[in-house]
Amino acid sequence: MPSSSRRRHGRGRGRGRRSGSKKRNWADLPLDAISAVLRKLDHVEILMGAGQACRSWRRAARDDPSLWRRIDMCGHADLFNQVDLHGMAQAAVRRAKGQCEAFWGEYAGDDAFLLFLGEQAPSLKSLRLISCYDVSNEGFAEAIKKLPLLEELELSLSKNVFGQEVFETVGKSCPHLKRFRLSEHRFYSFEDVDYNKNGEALGIATMTELRSLQIFGNNLTNEGLTAILDNCCHLESLDIRHCFNVEMDNTLRAKCAGIKTLRLPNDSTDDYEFIVSNPAWANDSQTQSEDDFDGDMGYDDYYDLDTELGSDDDIYDPSNYIDGIDEDDEEARMILKGLWALMK
Repeated sequence: MPSSSRRRHGRGRGRGRRSGSKKRNWADLPLDAISAVLRKLDHVEILMGAGQACRSWRRAARDDPSLWRRIDMCGHADLFNQVDLHGMAQAAVRRAKGQCEAFWGEYAGDDAFLLFLGEQAPSLKSLRLISCYDVSNEGFAEAIKKLPLLEELELSLSKNVFGQEVFETVGKSCPHLKRFRLSEHRFYSFEDVDYNKNGEALGIATMTELRSLQIFGNNLTNEGLTAILDNCCHLESLDIRHCFNVEMDNTLRAKCAGIKTLRLPNDSTDDYEFIVSNPAWANDSQTQSEDDFDGDMGYDDYYDLDTELGSDDDIYDPSNYIDGIDEDDEEARMILKGLWALMK
C-alpha cells in the first residue's frame, strides 16, 4: 500500500545517511576506472553505448588510442541492415591514431574502408574480413599493398575477393604473412573447361612464409595443392575440408608428412565456425542455389537521420540524453544514427 511504502522509506533514510551512502555519479569516475570498464566491452558496444554515455565517458573512449589498437567488430551481423557498420569501422580506426595493429570485421568493411585502413594503420598485423560483400578484388588489392607488416589474413564468406592475381598481390605485398584463411559456406563443382580451378591455389603458393592455412570449400585440385606444398615449406597446419577435387594419393600424403595439424576434405566440420551447406555438384538440380547464401540481407537499407519527429516522439531522440554533441561532428552523427535505429 502507498502509506506503508512511505513509512518504510522514511525509516530507511536515517540509516542511509548514517552509513554515508549516496547516489553514485558515474561521470565522476577517474579516467583509468572508465578505461578499465571500456576494455571489458567490444568496440561496437563502445561506439553505440558506453562510449556515448556522457562527456567524460566519450572523452575516455575517444582519446585513448590503446583502446583501439586491436579492433573487433565481429558478432554484430544483426545490426548491418540497421546501422552504418562501414562508418563505425572508420571511426574505430580513426580513434587508434595510427596505432591499430588488428582489425576484425563482420559486415564491417568495403573498398573505401580498406583504403582508409591502409592509410591509417600502416602497422596492421592482423586483418579478418567476414561476410564483407562490399569488398572487391580491385579495392582489396589496392589496400593490401599498404599493409606490408601483415601476419594474419582471413577472407571468409567474402566472395567478391577471388582469383589468382589478387592472392599473388597478397604474396608480394605481405612477405611476413604467417596465417591465411579462405573460407566459404559450401563447395561448388564447376565443369566449365575455361574455369581455372587452381588459380587461387597458385596465388596462395606465393605466400611462402605461411605457417597456417585454411582453404574451406575451394575448387583446387591435386595440382594446386602440390603447388602450395612445394612453395609453402613452413606449413604446420593445413585445413582443406570440403575441397572435394583433391584426392589424397600417396604423393600428396608424403608431402604432408611434416605438417602437424592436417584436416582433409572429408574430415568432420563440427568445429567449423560458419554454417556448412551440402556440396553443390554440377548439374545437380536438387542442390540449393548460390543465391540462397549470397549474404544479401539488405545491407544498404539504413535508417535516415532526417526523419521528422513529432513532440510526442522526443523521448526516442538520443540527443536528449547525450550532452555536448557537435552538430558538425560526422562521427557523432553516425553514432547517433546507430543509437536512433536501436531505440526506435
